[in-house]
Amino acid sequence: MHGTPKTALIIGAGPAGLMAADVLSAAGVAVTLADRMPSVGRKFLMAGKSGLNLTKIETKVDFDAAYGEAPPALRDALASFGPQEVIAWAESLGQPLFTGSTGRVFPVAMKASPLLRAWMARLAQQGTVVRARWNWTGWTGNAATFATPDGPQTITADVTIFALGGASWRRLGSDGEWATRFDKVAPFKPANCGFRVAWSDHMIPFFGKPVKATALTAGRQQSRGEWVMTRDGIEGGGIYGISAAAREGAPLTVDLVPDLSLDQVQSRLESKGSKSSLSQQLKSGLRLPPAKIALFNEMARHALPIHAKDRASLLKALPIRHDGPTPIDQAISTAGGLRFDALDGLMLNDRPGTFVAGEMLDWEAPTGGYLITASLATGYAAALAARDFLDTP
Repeated sequence: MHGTPKTALIIGAGPAGLMAADVLSAAGVAVTLADRMPSVGRKFLMAGKSGLNLTKIETKVDFDAAYGEAPPALRDALASFGPQEVIAWAESLGQPLFTGSTGRVFPVAMKASPLLRAWMARLAQQGTVVRARWNWTGWTGNAATFATPDGPQTITADVTIFALGGASWRRLGSDGEWATRFDKVAPFKPANCGFRVAWSDHMIPFFGKPVKATALTAGRQQSRGEWVMTRDGIEGGGIYGISAAAREGAPLTVDLVPDLSLDQVQSRLESKGSKSSLSQQLKSGLRLPPAKIALFNEMARHALPIHAKDRASLLKALPIRHDGPTPIDQAISTAGGLRFDALDGLMLNDRPGTFVAGEMLDWEAPTGGYLITASLATGYAAALAARDFLDTP
């Protein structure tokens, strides 16, 4: 770019907004990055507290399947900035990575803070100006308006990229309030969420204890991940993997012995003899841990099968009765958001030069690296589209 630098305003300083700022500032664009919170990347930092899962190494078919029927703009973004590009980006910031046995990719530091510090240092070196506590309030003509500690402010830029997040984790800056200022917004729904269960008192000793080696099924979704029973219900990675289908009403079942066939389960139950109690059959015949036995008794207590064959079937597909998803603000992410038919690629149809990225778009993916990858990818794609818009005579 020659002559007076072009200007870009990026609103929202999560992974998508930071990636857009990185790409555009590296291209010589004068970038202002505004965020309503006192500091950047708050949800990104929270995601890294339990180990920052940046992406997932697996076949392209399996990776693409995690996003369901994703719109072309999201598919294109992921094709241009997928797992290998995420790895290269993190390593360019001096962050060594490792790949776990399931293909999940993490920084060796296992935290987001070192990566975020290196990222912000690069953005500063490239001239990005950060405006914290700037809350976007709308437009006045072509100018974006903000409520700030110093009173109302406006910015007019050559291009604008919105990366305002979804509608969960209000305390970290994502509350979805921006949706009232856009047309064509799909209603928000909790995603990667837990489910409410009205437990009986005998389940209290098992709250907070992990449930391992199960297979959860809801509709066409299946998950072998670990999960946990809590005072309010069920949550954890295994539950998040089937949450979209369960949220839409698909029956939720759990296979308590996924590595055994139905015939093997039946045989082991019968091996304890007809005089043995159910508890003895579950504990000695199948060697189920106490948490699984308690869960079986809890969910089957109203219609406990008499015959071992029926018990075996129930152990292989135990219905989990629940009262729906936990509140949206407790969800890891949200479905819904700005619909892709409001966009030309990632640019707003009714505001040329204004682009959108990240979780504020109407897409959904499970945890396990998919969320961060797509946020980075759409931020990257929006920045490239904005750069091309700036270069267009």
